[in-house]
Amino acid sequence: MRLHKNLVLAVIKVLDGTFNQQLYADKTIEKVLKFDKRWGSRDRAFIAETSYEIIRWKRLYTEISESKSPFKYNELWKIFSVWAILKGITLPNWPEFNDTPNRRIKGKFDTLNKIRKFRESIPDWLDDIGASELGDKNWEKELSSLNEQASVIIRTNTLNTSIDELKKILSEEEIQTEKIKGFPDALKLIIRKNLFKTQAFKDGLFEIQDASSQLIAPFLKVENGMKICDVCAGAGGKTLHLSALTQNKGQIIAMDIYKNKLFELKRRAKRNKAFNIETRAIENNKPIKRLYGKIDRLLIDSPCSGLGVLKRNPDSKWKLSLDFLNKIRKTQQEILTRYAPMIKKSGKLVYATCSILPSENELQIENFLKSEIGKKFKIEDEKKISPHKSGFDGFYMVRLSYK
Repeated sequence: MRLHKNLVLAVIKVLDGTFNQQLYADKTIEKVLKFDKRWGSRDRAFIAETSYEIIRWKRLYTEISESKSPFKYNELWKIFSVWAILKGITLPNWPEFNDTPNRRIKGKFDTLNKIRKFRESIPDWLDDIGASELGDKNWEKELSSLNEQASVIIRTNTLNTSIDELKKILSEEEIQTEKIKGFPDALKLIIRKNLFKTQAFKDGLFEIQDASSQLIAPFLKVENGMKICDVCAGAGGKTLHLSALTQNKGQIIAMDIYKNKLFELKRRAKRNKAFNIETRAIENNKPIKRLYGKIDRLLIDSPCSGLGVLKRNPDSKWKLSLDFLNKIRKTQQEILTRYAPMIKKSGKLVYATCSILPSENELQIENFLKSEIGKKFKIEDEKKISPHKSGFDGFYMVRLSYK
């Protein structure tokens, strides 16, 4: 592979934004890719994929290059050179690469590769918690899987098309896909492409959604005509799936504390032709209490650490902290207690996270069932999706029924 300076400079800008300015990797990459309209698909892929890979292995590469935060300009180049040498790429005769110790880099890699926290590039505190909750062997398997590149998977919007028809339409747009066994609406891209520019996306024929995430809406066991509430709806990926499953019948109330996310949901719902969705911003307890005892199906896609989705958000492991994890566990229990009273006596509740830690999942439910409101519920079904076993994102979901 031959390195081009303008592309490497773009990667350095992404690393500076992510490492030094604490910006989100996806947003930073999206911004950097707009710098030069002459970049083709290969150029853009190099910038995005290289940036993500270096971010994913940040701890390992910074340890090898002996670079420390805040990372100066020359240190970012050192980190890049570590990536390039370990990839077997010959470094050009650029001043930024002067005095790069090729042999020392490979020797350090061999030494550090024997230590899990460096080999899997994970903070000490997070490594300790993962090993404590999952056990050393399981944690190592999950970490290894979570450090792989995520596949691009889409969900067919069955309000507007079928999976076979979508597969054909995308093929006509030179996007090849394959079906995934056990996921009736999912298609996996064979070669990564920019899907947002396709006419199929503009026509609302699909949404980008990991296979594991596609299991949550069906897990709620919805039926046409039901009153459904998604209380942590965000931009609405699962809300839209629920609309498709109910064939635009009944009522879906999408709630969130962030109005901007609900605005995005409205825009997506319009494109999807999902007309049974109503958005409600949560500014106080009034909109919640008005729904007490009135909901047939309640989805709590809870805020969490996001450890199950490190494949697609590798920068999040560097933004996480023990303090945040402790706070989010408390928030999860508060959300369960706050929203559970919405359920009718014949209703069901699904609690879900994109985490693989028991302390955010089954232990939260165990504690909830001991609470005053929780005593009215019982576990009907439960699923734990392991990234190592499934190859997809890590998720937890449990369905509770009113006793």
